[in-house]
Amino acid sequence: MMLDQILELYGLDTTNYNVKSFGTGLINHTWKVSGPENYILQRINPYVFKEPEAIAENMALLADYLKQTSPDYLFVAPIPTLQGERMAAINNKEYYRLFPFIDNSVTITEIKNQQEAFEAARQFGQFTYLLRDFDLEKLHYTLPQFHDLKLRFDQFKEACSIAGADKLAIAATAINDIYKYQNILFTYIQLIDRQLLPLRVIHHDTKISNVLFDQDNKGLCVIDLDTVMPGYFLSDVGDMLRTYLSPANEEERDFSKIQINEECFYAIYKGYISAMGPALTPAEKEYFTYSGKYMIYMQVLRFLTDFLNDDIYYHTTYPLQNLVRAQNQLALLEQFTRSEKRFKKFIEYFSFKYDKIVN
Repeated sequence: MMLDQILELYGLDTTNYNVKSFGTGLINHTWKVSGPENYILQRINPYVFKEPEAIAENMALLADYLKQTSPDYLFVAPIPTLQGERMAAINNKEYYRLFPFIDNSVTITEIKNQQEAFEAARQFGQFTYLLRDFDLEKLHYTLPQFHDLKLRFDQFKEACSIAGADKLAIAATAINDIYKYQNILFTYIQLIDRQLLPLRVIHHDTKISNVLFDQDNKGLCVIDLDTVMPGYFLSDVGDMLRTYLSPANEEERDFSKIQINEECFYAIYKGYISAMGPALTPAEKEYFTYSGKYMIYMQVLRFLTDFLNDDIYYHTTYPLQNLVRAQNQLALLEQFTRSEKRFKKFIEYFSFKYDKIVN
């Protein structure tokens, strides 16, 4: 009945539509609305996004800007209600949005080949490139300090200081590994303190399911824009490297399955550079590979911190799951670090060829 009430706010006759849960998102609840026209209905998670109005305003600003500057770009914006509202609100507590469903589009949940990695990286690069001149001061921070590595490290240290002796003992090896890789944190602090990287319009959640593909496996656009806000390219590139390179995801308990697909790295680099290359600064190009270590390390910190804090953030289905997730990401970080020299050699070679073609 609640969903019927929401659809009526958009002028949809509920007798003509069928509503079913849709997608694999863990934050917002999503439904596909099927009928004479197809839509996506989504409820914003109020526990994660404290100010839904800020998300709605960000989307409206970006939609208007892209309509003026890049009218051919597919930007999937929410449909206004009959009253012209950007969202449908129930008792000022629950917020819903209705999007057009892009016919003949598909989403995927895991990378199956290099072409998908290339297309996804190109889409995220194009998104930031098209918004390179957007006034960042207009954008709200929908999740303040979301990818602040220093904050995540401080939260980890605080968790260590209050955790029980039993948990500290169980997590001792992982805790030691955090300090083993602490140079990743030091590099981040240096980059930010010296303002070596420009702030840009960044998606902040570049998992493969946030890209729409057409029937020929070509990228159409990026979706799920709630986390779009000012940030550093490290976040988008790093999250792609963290989530695309290994066939084993962060839930895998058999760490021997955590391997780095170096060909996938090359595809991500080529895809992102093909869209963002003209806008990237020398420092961004230099720290492209570092972005992978940055995001993997951050996820280690977040999982381990949650384990020490008695699993208050990430949902768990078995004991020690957040510790296992942290260990999983540490294994990924080790594998990534082993491949880093080859990554840099590839970038050097590809950049030489790219510069010759461009110039």
